Amino acid sequence: MLNVRQLLSGKPHNTVYAVRPDQMVIEALELMASKNIGAVLVMDGEHLAGIFSERDYARKGILQGRKAKSTPVTEVMTAGVFVVDISKNIDDCMKIMSEKHIRHLPVVDDGRVAGILSVSDIVTAIMREQESRIQSLEQYITGY
Repeated sequence: MLNVRQLLSGKPHNTVYAVRPDQMVIEALELMASKNIGAVLVMDGEHLAGIFSERDYARKGILQGRKAKSTPVTEVMTAGVFVVDISKNIDDCMKIMSEKHIRHLPVVDDGRVAGILSVSDIVTAIMREQESRIQSLEQYITGY
């Protein structure tokens, strides 16, 4: 079973994109658009203050009549972020994401942010593991 550390190290880009709580929503949206990502972490120095996603903007921003250029991220972000420790495995990630109905999961290592995983990262990892198992079984069965 693949663990979170292995999954992060195998990602082509393990860059953590973040904004400060006092930055305007428009800045977070511009960063997300330029990097083609659906969420950014909200960091107060080294402290994980929250996460801001497209869903947050839709539900707490647009639908509430807030303006992206004049609303600080702290007003629309999700605080109390669920995280996963770097030593856990991908099944642990899937369980958290499924139970909490979230699409992005920050990874912590000794209390510090080490990366972020998306549902897509987890699904891709599971598919690769299954493909590898199938190939191993086929080789075992055929003797090649």
